[in-house]
Parts: sequence; C-alpha cells; structure tokens
Amino acid sequence: MAQSLLFTVKRRAPELVTPSKPTPREIKLLSDIDDHDILRFHIPGIQFYKYEPIMTGKDPVDVIRKALAKTLVFYYPFAGRLREGEGRKLMVDCTGEGVLFIEADADVSLKDFGDTLLPPFPCLDELLYDVPGSSNVLNAPLLLIQVTRLKCGGFILALRVNHTMSDGSGIVQFVNALADISRGMNEPSISPVWCRELLSARDPPRVTCIHPEMEQEPGNNKTIILSLLDNMVQRTFFFGPAEVAKIHSLLPTNMIHQYTKFEIITAFVWRCRTIALQPNSDEEVRMMSVVNARSRWFNLKLPNGYYGNVIVYSVAVTSARKLIENPLEYALNLIQKSKANVTKEYIHSLADLMVIKGRPSLSLRGLFGVSNITHAGIKDVDFGWGKPVYGGPAKDSSFPGIVSYYLPFKNGKGENGLVLPLHLPAHVMERFVEELDSVLKNNINHPTKGDSTSRIIKSLL
Repeated sequence: MAQSLLFTVKRRAPELVTPSKPTPREIKLLSDIDDHDILRFHIPGIQFYKYEPIMTGKDPVDVIRKALAKTLVFYYPFAGRLREGEGRKLMVDCTGEGVLFIEADADVSLKDFGDTLLPPFPCLDELLYDVPGSSNVLNAPLLLIQVTRLKCGGFILALRVNHTMSDGSGIVQFVNALADISRGMNEPSISPVWCRELLSARDPPRVTCIHPEMEQEPGNNKTIILSLLDNMVQRTFFFGPAEVAKIHSLLPTNMIHQYTKFEIITAFVWRCRTIALQPNSDEEVRMMSVVNARSRWFNLKLPNGYYGNVIVYSVAVTSARKLIENPLEYALNLIQKSKANVTKEYIHSLADLMVIKGRPSLSLRGLFGVSNITHAGIKDVDFGWGKPVYGGPAKDSSFPGIVSYYLPFKNGKGENGLVLPLHLPAHVMERFVEELDSVLKNNINHPTKGDSTSRIIKSLL
C-alpha cells in the first residue's frame, strides 16, 4: 500500500436511507453477549471493486442505495437506534429512522493504491467519513455506508457497524444480503433471525465457570494502555509456508499435528512479543483468542440466520518467566487448554456474569489478543461487479497494541499465507523483529525477484 498516496474525495451530504416498506415499531433487547462492554464501538470495514465491463452504465452508488432500502425491510433493527436501560442493558428502539449513506467520487484509480491492499489505507477518513455525532454508541445510526466511485470505473464500499448489533459473521451476513438484493434478488438468500434471548442471562443468573478474561485488578487499565501506546509503530508480518515450517521446527515432530497453524503462529508471536516487551519475570502475561461459538460443537442451537454476537474470549495466563523459559509447546498447551474451557456452559455463565457484575469490560492487564478472520467471507461479497480485490477490516486494529488479527494474503510468488498487523512502541518493535529473525534467520534476505513480501517475515508497509 502506497502510504504517500494523496487524492481528493468529493462527497455529497450524508443522507438517511430508510426501509422501503413499513417495518415493525418495537423494542428489541440485545443479548447479554451483545452488550459486553468491549463491543460498545463501531467496527469499520472496506471493500475495493474493480471496473467490470458487463456493468457498464450501472452506477454502484444508485444500485447499492436502492438495495439498502430494500435490505432494511428484512434487517429493520439496523434502521433503529440503540438505547440503554436499567443495569446498562442495551436494546434497539426500532424507529425506522434509517442508516447513514454517503455518495462520493475520488480522483484516483484502483491501481494507484498499489499491489498490496492491506490496512491501514491512505485517506481512510475520506473513504469512510465520520459524520459528526454518528460514532456515538447510543441514540445514533447503527450503520454508516459510503460508496466512492473511482475514476477507473471501479468503486470502494466502506461501512461502519455498531459492534453490539453483530459480530464479524453477522456483519458479513448483512453485507451478503445487501449484495443479493443489489444483484436483483427479491430477498436475502439467508433470512435474518433475531432470537437474542437465546444468549441472554438465565433466571436466576449464576456464574458457574472461571472467566480470566473478566478478572479486574485494582487500578486503571487505561494507564496500562497509555504506557504501551507511547511512540507506537505499525508493521505487518507475513507467515507463509517457509515461515510456518521454521516455526514447526521448534516443536517435537510428533506434536505438530496436535495444533492448528493458527495456534502455532499465535504461540510463537506471543512468546516473541513478550521477550521484546521485557516485562518483570514474575509479571502476569495473557494471550486472548477470539472464539466464534457458532459451530455445532458448542451446541447453542442458534438458528441459521442469527446475526448477533456469538464471540467469546479464551485467555491463557502465565508468568513472563515461564512463557520465555519454557519451550514453545508450553505456550501452545496453555492456548489449547484455554480454548477447551469455552463450552456451552461457559458461554451461558459469561452472559450471567454480565448481568451480575454490571457488564464489566475485559481486563487488559498484560493482555495480547488475536482473532482469526481468514474465513470471515467478506472477501467473497459480490454486488454485481465480481468479488472485491480486497474485502476486510478498514483499520489494522481497533485496539492497537492490544488486539490484532490474521488476514489471508498471497505473496508475490503466489504462495498463500497469513498476515498479522502489529502495533508496538518503536524500540520494542526493533527487539520483536530481532527475535523473529533469530528464529527465522535462514529465511532472511532471500526474496524472490519481484516478490514484494519477501521470504522473510518482514514489514509489508
């Protein structure tokens, strides 16, 4: 991504798009997983589409605006406003007021963004305009969409969704519904289902599991974040076949197949990051994995089309000394055990905890979190112009320095791998890269000609 890219975006005044037909006027409670304190923000996404000759004469702005009004008939809670009741309980007031939509034109072509489309994107504020007052969690539009035409005939769709309404899977379901109707369907291929009571607290609520992700320490978590954010730099690291093989070499051969690639890379990065941070040896360090509990394994019996939040957080806990001095399988086992603790009972216990303890936030003390969104499906959404050149998060992290995510990426040699954006203080980032190099030194400085990502785990940006 060309960080120096400058361009001008001309926007029309933001408008409210309302459902094209009358919709129910009612109050709908969010689940007690939805209104977790950590989800009370707007999550941005972005998709880049190239010019498609068969769509000549069709305006993506007009197509998507009209489809949005029709889609909101099915997803009418999105056209409402979030309210907060007793005990900080969140609910949707289905007012039908509508969602924000912005029409825009940019004097730039898709090719000008370069061959490596990854966040952070230049001029994101121009491609996803923050309408004053719209980023409030309460009493504000729950969805904002900006469609920006490019001078090459392509376009960019950027959106921002109130995270309490949906997790990544739910957002993709909504965007796919919008795409279905943009392509001429009369209704979404998957009908949306509310049913948030399925993940609400039991009566009476009872905490039956240990939830390390919610354990608060005396003091202010914000001071921890501020100290970490000093002189931050961002780099994105590529993990391809050679890098994964090198990390595998750190493990006993008979153990490799006991873990997923995601778990192995996560354990490795957690350990390297901890070494780079140089904490006190007895300081507690914690690795958080974002778990999508939609799978049948959890037996939550959620209906197809459920678009609420079904994400929970598993946290592995140890001391810095133990993490650094033990072999990699020690970290792997901690991560696996923490994920195994996330069961159907664990999820209901978490919903109950939310009610009993007043919806506390995650404990950020010593925390590093990673989410695997390689299979989220947003990269396949087709509005009629084909699949996006890039579809995914619009920012490299919603919680820089604390939480990151894996994205799918194909390097210049055509090899599929993962990329991981990381934020660290500049001096810590130097130590982090040195630690990676000490393990992966056999892969350093052997780029293939024309390969922008190189064979080394390195900064892409």
